[in-house]
Amino acid sequence: MTKTRVKAPFKADHVGSFLRTEPIKTARKAFANGEIDRDALKVVEDQEIEKLVQKQIEVGLKSITDGEFRRSWWHLDFLAGLQGVEFFEGQYVSAFKGEKTRNNAIKVVGKVDFDQHYMIEHFQFLKEAVEKYGDGSQVAKFSIPSPNMLFTRIQGDEYYNGNREQFYEDTVAAYRKAIQAFYDAGCRYLQLDDTSWIDFVSEERIQAVVEKEGMDVQEIIKKRVSCINEVIADKPNDLLVTMHICRGNFKSTYITSGGYDQISDAIFAELNVDGLFLEYDDQRSGDFEPLKNFKRPDLTVVLGLITSKFAELENPENIKARINEASQFIPLENLALSPQCGFASTEEGNLLTEEDQWNKITHVISIANSVWSAI
Repeated sequence: MTKTRVKAPFKADHVGSFLRTEPIKTARKAFANGEIDRDALKVVEDQEIEKLVQKQIEVGLKSITDGEFRRSWWHLDFLAGLQGVEFFEGQYVSAFKGEKTRNNAIKVVGKVDFDQHYMIEHFQFLKEAVEKYGDGSQVAKFSIPSPNMLFTRIQGDEYYNGNREQFYEDTVAAYRKAIQAFYDAGCRYLQLDDTSWIDFVSEERIQAVVEKEGMDVQEIIKKRVSCINEVIADKPNDLLVTMHICRGNFKSTYITSGGYDQISDAIFAELNVDGLFLEYDDQRSGDFEPLKNFKRPDLTVVLGLITSKFAELENPENIKARINEASQFIPLENLALSPQCGFASTEEGNLLTEEDQWNKITHVISIANSVWSAI
């Protein structure tokens, strides 16, 4: 039987994380203090995720996530669930403008591999909730950090001792297993979140990564492209894989600024993903000129023109004008709209209310319906 491909990214889409609700915050604090056990915490998480699924469906979203309600970090939780990787208390290296994160980090203590990752169960619960409350037009979307995040975010390597090639090969193999496991669990819309690309948005960061890696900048970019492409090389045809790029998202702050100029060939022409979610909510992301390197008619570029950092709603006509400007480089049918990032990349969340959050989502849907209704 021929399998139907998910029609996503949708014209109105989103990155995935949502502000943690008060019951989630209370339960997680009680668990951390030893006042409830993990089973009791899961009961609250399950209830709140079901409510979140219903809310997303109610406002009109088609890609439905669990809001990352069970996570503390958008990336470290998944990476620490891989074999050979562990959490530890260390200085977290991402320097956000004006805010300091918690001192959680990851290190490699053994051969990197994938086996019975606990987030498979997280996805299965989400899928069942979407099937329970949806009408068949929605799809369960799950986000995991890109494999590039393991290379760029570890703060200790007690196993590979500088053997980069073996580290690379093992990570690719682990991720290929992961993608197949999510597919076998019913996932048809998987997003790879990858902030490693901010290494190439400014001369300061390019110089730092070249010194760290001891390689030419184009070699580093090529390696990060090949990592993604190798991981998804044998993915099933009906599994849609997208990639999200941003410049940091913690308590409404950011890490760096700069455009896509240095990586435009890589992401628009060489990456084999089905869609790209790009941060474009303010001047820090540069202009649309890099979009000229778009060469793939099967690629959807999701413009993150709506900010998830602040409550004020963007002028719809300004957003439509920016979409029109981007369409001078990429056909309108290959474009879509979303917030530039999630609302809570970590459990602390951005500095806006849940009402503000849903106003942003309905704003995205309203503008997208207006722009693409005739397509």
